[in-house]
Amino acid sequence: MTTDRKRRVGILGATGAVGQKFVELLADHPWFKITAVAASERSAGRAYGDAVNWIGSTPLPGGIAGMPVSASEPGLDCDFVFSGLDSSVAFEIEGNFARSGLPVISNAKNYRMQPDVPLLIPEVNPDHTRLIKSQTFSDRGYIVTNPNCSTVGLASALKPLYDSFGLTKVIVTTMQALSGAGYPGVASLDILANVVPHIGGEEDKVETEPQKLLGKLTDDGIRYADFAVSAHCNRVPVLDGHTECVSVQLAERASLDDVRQAFESFVSDIDDLGLPFAPRPFIRVLPGAADPQPRKHVSMHGGMPVWIGRLRPCNVLEFRFVVLVHNTVRGAAGGAILNAELLVEQGYL
Repeated sequence: MTTDRKRRVGILGATGAVGQKFVELLADHPWFKITAVAASERSAGRAYGDAVNWIGSTPLPGGIAGMPVSASEPGLDCDFVFSGLDSSVAFEIEGNFARSGLPVISNAKNYRMQPDVPLLIPEVNPDHTRLIKSQTFSDRGYIVTNPNCSTVGLASALKPLYDSFGLTKVIVTTMQALSGAGYPGVASLDILANVVPHIGGEEDKVETEPQKLLGKLTDDGIRYADFAVSAHCNRVPVLDGHTECVSVQLAERASLDDVRQAFESFVSDIDDLGLPFAPRPFIRVLPGAADPQPRKHVSMHGGMPVWIGRLRPCNVLEFRFVVLVHNTVRGAAGGAILNAELLVEQGYL
């Protein structure tokens, strides 16, 4: 795809933590270019560099710093939008953009569980994009959503097991990074040398989204996967990277070597598409007794793989292992960008 054919991208919620990650990751994207940034009324009309409290890990791209911030209203100069909006405002704003004829690729929770909206991880359920055809926002506008950032790691790890053996029960304890709370996030006196064993609404998402992601698309919609998830979600003093301790009960008998082979041999349906943000391999199994670790692994290969380690028998269910996912990259902006790449490949963008 040559430079003059790049899709024009608008970013909603561009001054927030997820919006900033979109700006950072899209700076040199071969298929997409940022042509509009939008935020709240207090930022509209200002230059992006003046309106944003930049917290990115790389310098603010010069070409974006001088771009004027628009209000989050239809009429942006773009072909589609990425949404980093807070869920308190996302439902109305994203719906307005879809009704205006623009595709919306969202990180917010508001539309995730609607029957006609794809909840998408390209390596897990690329066929679910066919739900777009049943949406009625407008002739060209539609909404596609990312899962919750913790769900991304969990559902990705469950995919090879579900395909190979089926699942009946899953127990997951998450240790979620501070960046997942956005900016300014968790107060320092609450999190320093501490663990907060509650993240509002998080456990419900982790317990319900995997079944939609691993469900089968039928003529009548998605038939959800039939397994139960019990989740315990905790905020921990880690900057980036959600770590998840997972125990599973399989529907069919398997050995530990069978499970390891399912992880290591997994090949997704998008592996050969050449999507710029798609890691190969998608799932990476680590042999170390103390792996994966956020500080060592989470930013490797652009933060897009899902890391698995400590695979062993479980005394209560059948098998247990540890999952690591980069929450603001794979679990948010990077995952949404990969969703858009898949939509380009499938002809929806």
